[in-house]
Amino acid sequence: MIPVDVMILFMGAAVALALVPGPDNIFVLTQSALHGRVAGLTVTLGLASGLIFHTTAVALGVAVIFQTSQVAFAILKYIGAAYLAYLAFKAFTAAKSNLDGDAPAPETTAKQYTRGLIMNIANPKVTIFFLAFLPQFVDPANGPMVAQFYQLGFLMIIATLLVFGSVALAAGWLGDWLKNSPTAQIWLNRIAGVVFIALALKLVTAER
Repeated sequence: MIPVDVMILFMGAAVALALVPGPDNIFVLTQSALHGRVAGLTVTLGLASGLIFHTTAVALGVAVIFQTSQVAFAILKYIGAAYLAYLAFKAFTAAKSNLDGDAPAPETTAKQYTRGLIMNIANPKVTIFFLAFLPQFVDPANGPMVAQFYQLGFLMIIATLLVFGSVALAAGWLGDWLKNSPTAQIWLNRIAGVVFIALALKLVTAER
């Protein structure tokens, strides 16, 4: 069992890291503004769920592959980049009627959740970050290391839900304005598309 003081220190660090502007919280902000708080919170749940994968990878030692195998790292990063490119395409081609009150939702809750989940899992940098960050708070003297990794992963998920959930709730009020502003809808989707393309390019050029 990890000592309480170490958990408090880790939680503080995790919240601080989640607050740093990045692709995930920007994505939550955009989805919440375009489609409402529920969409933003659903994407947040997907992103947080993806952390279970990275925690497991680190806990079981699979993450070492991404540091030692150029092929494994390349395969995963290209899959992630392809998915980001797909999201960019969807953003650029999104119709403004998607936000009309009488129009069907652009995506189901399940698809919003899956989008967040895939975005998180398909990013090898998250696994490598976990590999570098989590071990700093693990001590063999405190019991089985795998159990400690999962404790830390759980705290990271809580931090993500708190921070990204707050972002989703704060951005949700923009939904009413966007529904009445077709121009704003189009430009916000275009901005999101540009962000996705930039992220895809950054991921493709990422080195281990």
